[in-house]
Amino acid sequence: MRTARCSCGSVEIEALGTPITSVVCYCDSCQKGSRQIEALTNAVPILGPDGGTAYVLYRKDRIKYSKGAELLKGYKIEEKSTTSRVVATCCSSAMVMRFDDAKHWVPVYRARFQGDMLPLQWRICTKFKPENAGVPTDIPSSTMYPAGFMWKLLTSRISMLFSR
Repeated sequence: MRTARCSCGSVEIEALGTPITSVVCYCDSCQKGSRQIEALTNAVPILGPDGGTAYVLYRKDRIKYSKGAELLKGYKIEEKSTTSRVVATCCSSAMVMRFDDAKHWVPVYRARFQGDMLPLQWRICTKFKPENAGVPTDIPSSTMYPAGFMWKLLTSRISMLFSR
């Protein structure tokens, strides 16, 4: 089990088992959502210097809000968006993304974890990176969603079906 904590420690999320994957996303939505959160009072930066936002993806059934769930607030980029970026209101820490649709995974902001983590595996949606940003070459990058990333999402969904 790994624990994701807000900056002040009032909110904790337990992530059970092995994550699906760990990525940095450069899509327009992640950039805009990260800037929206960073504009909150006392928020810490979550956008990397290259314009990417780092996440660790867990199956939805492996996430437990263990402390301070009442302090969480979702922010949407647009009113009709199916994605909320969830922030700990106590200290404006970005915690997770929630989807209103049938997605079976929860992206947890990587910065919320302490200690050993699954190494970053991909940089995704790099075609949206800021114009002058250089994307590091330390891990595979893809202009959209690489086949290996999609395979991990699919196999995690199948695993969920058989774990009930």
